[in-house]
Amino acid sequence: MPLVRIDLVKGIRSPDEIKKLANVVQEVMRKHFNAPERDRYQIITQHEPYELICEDTNLGMERSNKLVIIQILQQGRSAEQKLATYRALQERLFESCGLPGEDLIISCAENSKADWSFGEGEAQFLTGTL
Repeated sequence: MPLVRIDLVKGIRSPDEIKKLANVVQEVMRKHFNAPERDRYQIITQHEPYELICEDTNLGMERSNKLVIIQILQQGRSAEQKLATYRALQERLFESCGLPGEDLIISCAENSKADWSFGEGEAQFLTGTL
């Protein structure tokens, strides 16, 4: 059950382009993170250009206003799964949305079963409901 945050610059993409981007991200989550059907949790936030400051970390990349930052909050994925996910996201987002690789930043953060409640004040992973 990954929770995915997608941050991008406001006004650069149309609503249809944003939906396509989100759909590609979900497709990759299902394939590489084995996210089940109807297990889609995405938060898409658009920012003013001055609110996203991402330098190149001395890698020699020139970022543009098409920058997309994807944060994946998840548990139990191997380094190999994460690497495959990074590669698949870069390939699929370039193919489907024209997003250049230098404009894609991805970060995964780990959590545990106790860190989730899907409603009703319950921890469904701990109680066995999920």
